Amino acid sequence: MSKQIFLIDGQSFYASVEKAAHPEYHNKPVAVGDPSRLNGIVLAACPIAKSRGVTTASRVGEALAKCPDLVVIRPRMRTYIQISLLITEIFESYTDLVEPFSIDEQFLDVTGSLGYFGSPYEMAKIIQDHVLVSTGVWTRVGIGPTKVLAKMATDNYAKKIPEGIFELSFEKLESTLWKLPVNHMFMVASAMTRHFTRMGLCCIGDIARLELAEFKRRMRREMGKQSDIQAEYYWQTARGIDPSPVVSGIRHQLKSVSHGKALRWNLYSRLKDIEIVLLELVVEVCRRTRQHHFLGGVVSVSAVETDGTRSSSFSRQMTLSEPTSLTHEVAAAVHKLFKKHWGGLPVSNLSVSLSQLTEDSTMQLTLFDNRPRAYAKERAIDSIKDRYGSSAIIHASSLTEAGVARERAGQIGGHYK
Repeated sequence: MSKQIFLIDGQSFYASVEKAAHPEYHNKPVAVGDPSRLNGIVLAACPIAKSRGVTTASRVGEALAKCPDLVVIRPRMRTYIQISLLITEIFESYTDLVEPFSIDEQFLDVTGSLGYFGSPYEMAKIIQDHVLVSTGVWTRVGIGPTKVLAKMATDNYAKKIPEGIFELSFEKLESTLWKLPVNHMFMVASAMTRHFTRMGLCCIGDIARLELAEFKRRMRREMGKQSDIQAEYYWQTARGIDPSPVVSGIRHQLKSVSHGKALRWNLYSRLKDIEIVLLELVVEVCRRTRQHHFLGGVVSVSAVETDGTRSSSFSRQMTLSEPTSLTHEVAAAVHKLFKKHWGGLPVSNLSVSLSQLTEDSTMQLTLFDNRPRAYAKERAIDSIKDRYGSSAIIHASSLTEAGVARERAGQIGGHYK
């Protein structure tokens, strides 16, 4: 018997949570964003708002211009996380194999539970109704024998039909999935779409019907000799092949710690202002690295530059002389990287990361720095922040107009709690 896997997605998740909390908005167009910032983005829009031209990631001002009666609600990230965890608990009452994929998407392996609930479709309908009654969130369910087919069933079919449930089996691929444009395949974005189009592969079936050796040959000609791994991945995806199991909880060991911030580019044209934000990002990256008891061996800096007309971006990394999670050591490397590669345009996005993580149970001592004392000081600061909030102790530079640390302290994932 083949596995039966669900990918369950919450429709317009943030907006659905808000409409459930505000019954008076039931028949009104609702979007989640910051109503005080017309230049901010829409995080989610309900189906009514979408039908009037409001799209996710559009500007709040643009959305209001298209839909003047749009209700814009400030995001509440803590609430969305709580509802997501509640939905996970609901799923776990049907199967112990629940794997979160994002805040509004989760994989379920229900192979061992079908004897209690009937067919996959019947079980999906029971879960769908349970979540709706408990949270007010309408869910769509993709069903397949592998995770990748369940995901593509949700994205390409379940989200587009009223009942919100679609089963995609191996037997159906030729008559369904293979007829879709290649950009409908999981993990195929605009760049890969252009590559496949130049190769004459316009539909998912064009890839699936090729022999793997022939597909690899075409990929090498288009993308170079190092494309064999990519070729095998996309060939397997087109055929619905995915050996990865549904594993409950967090599956992967932490590989990097990163932190980023979108900025209003017209306010960050001077190096001294940009460096304030860079330091704030370093502080958070190092704090989280210490929380996980790691040291980082490689530091990376990414930035997007724009003056409203021209734009460019860069992402550079460097190996540190010793693995570290000390703020002053990481900050020195970050500032060096940024100054070396910054083109001089105002900055609209910054991010910092530490990778090549190793456990902090051992560290390299030096003759010139008292590293144990430095770590003791930073961990004391961490404990104060854990107890009183991340803005309890901040650098003086964060009190300037360029600082964003205090505002960020009241947010989760860059959005209001």
